[in-house]
Order: sequence, then structure tokens, then C-alpha cells
Amino acid sequence: MTSLMVIFILLLVASLNNAKAEGESARNAVLSNLQRALQKFAAQGVTVEADPKDPLGLLVLVPGGLLNFEVDKWDIRPAGISFLHEFAPRLANTACSKDFRSEMASIVVEGHTDTTGTDEHNLQLSQNRSMSVVQQILHELGDASTNGNRACFLDLLSANGRGSVEAIKVNGKEDREKSRRVIFKIRVRSLEQREIKALLGFVMV
Repeated sequence: MTSLMVIFILLLVASLNNAKAEGESARNAVLSNLQRALQKFAAQGVTVEADPKDPLGLLVLVPGGLLNFEVDKWDIRPAGISFLHEFAPRLANTACSKDFRSEMASIVVEGHTDTTGTDEHNLQLSQNRSMSVVQQILHELGDASTNGNRACFLDLLSANGRGSVEAIKVNGKEDREKSRRVIFKIRVRSLEQREIKALLGFVMV
């Protein structure tokens, strides 16, 4: 009985390791392809990189001044609106393309604040910032009758406020201007999610 239990545990560990490796492989493939698809925006300082906190996550980081905010405000600056006018349709078209859609689990617009103000205030403020960007994105995408990817992108898209818990520090000191920002977090499907999607597709055929 003990031997069977050990074998079962070893098989389980091997299976989990394989699932993790496949998930990271899928993320790396999407990362590479997404970097190429958004190459146009690299000149503006937009970077796409692996999320160090999530093996299935990608970070799309926008340079300062575009999606940063004034103190206690959530209005997008004119430069940010101009940026989203070009960036949002490109991201939606990429995420919802046949090459990417099956791998995408979610796209989160994540808002942040600096450390001034209370936690309660900052949490709401960061949520307002993320929602402001989401609303502008939807405006840039138009309605479903003119943009076939709008419904797909809306299915992936969400807004999340993180308050001041991830304020940016430079040389040990908070950079408040950089902290008042919004970033994009993309998550690829796990092995389990891909298997469930494949199974549902098989059942519905």
C-alpha cells in the first residue's frame, strides 16, 4: 500500500511539473508573438515582459506620461488618449486573432496610486483609474457592428484597482509620479483551462 501511495505521489508531481512546463511554454510563445505584434509601440517605450509573480502572466508596461495620473485624479491625459486611440485596437485585434484567442485567459487593466492618502481612498482611486482606461478603450473600439473583435475583447477585459501596494521605488525612495499609473496584465490559459475548452468544444460539436 505504501509503495502504491509513493508511486501515485510521484506520478502526481510529474504531472504537475509537466502542466507547469506546458503553461510556461504557452506563455513564452504568446510573449514572443505579442512582442512582435506590438513592435510598432516599442518606439514609444511600450514593453511586453513575463510577469515575475505569475508563471502564466505577461505585463504590458506603458512609459511614463501616457497612462500616469495627476494627484488624486483619474482623468486620462491627452497624450494617453492619443496613445489608446492607436494601441487599444491593435491590442484587441492581436488578442482576438486566431493565433492568440485560444491562448488568452484574461486581460486586466490594473490601476495604482502613490502612498499618499488612506488605503481605502487609494483603493477606490486606483479602481477609478483602471475603469477610466477601460471606458476609453471601449470608446476607441467603437460598437460591435463596426468592430467584430469588440465582444471578444470585452469578454477578456476587466478593471482592477490595487491601491498603493505596488508603489514604484527608485533607489529606495518612492517615485510618486511613476506610482500613479495603469498597466496591462495578460494571462494565458493554463493547461487545465485549455483542456476544458477543448472538451467543451468537442461536446458542442
